[in-house]
Amino acid sequence: MWRKLIGRLYGDAEFAAPASDEEIDEIERRLGQAVPDELRELLRQTNGVRAEYGSGLVWSAQEIIKENTEFRGSADFAELYMPFDQLMFIGDNGGGDQFAYVQGPSGRPGDVFVWDHETDERKWIANSLEDYLQRRADAAGDDWYK
Repeated sequence: MWRKLIGRLYGDAEFAAPASDEEIDEIERRLGQAVPDELRELLRQTNGVRAEYGSGLVWSAQEIIKENTEFRGSADFAELYMPFDQLMFIGDNGGGDQFAYVQGPSGRPGDVFVWDHETDERKWIANSLEDYLQRRADAAGDDWYK
């Protein structure tokens, strides 16, 4: 379902080989957060998707772990930004802003937010992964969510 949907929405989509359940489970172990079911299913079909001139439409399991642990562990980021512990970054716009699930009381399961790297604003943009992919495809430009 995911490959077909993304292929229809993004003519330049680049798919990776599927992620294993072990790779997906490693996200949960390393970040201490459950991987939303829809993201788990997408990763089982393709371990990340690049589109729109190589931007990370949805990151691979390894990228999700790497980016989230770097953001959470950076002393510099701790001084500049609010904590990232409730976010699970899953993709980017190629210019510094990142897309994330919010886990905890401030978000409903499945909601996707954008984090603005210049202002530290965290703003709701979609009510599911499918909605995020659709909205991103329908809008023009790197800052479609503003």
